[in-house]
Amino acid sequence: MHAIARLAARLRSESGQGTVEYVGLILLVALLMVGMVAALKGFQGAQGLELAETIVDKIRGAVNKVTFK
Repeated sequence: MHAIARLAARLRSESGQGTVEYVGLILLVALLMVGMVAALKGFQGAQGLELAETIVDKIRGAVNKVTFK
């Protein structure tokens, strides 16, 4: 019975909630960027492709700078 009480206490705890929200926000922004790139690649103009490539390059650069300590 004590194990269930401890589990319930841990589930009510807000420890780590900020990290979960931050990761969710990053995923939302990433999905929006993917949608933008997909929409821009649908255009047949050179400007749309150039902008899409620039966005992808910036995202790759930002992801490559991420380090975990």
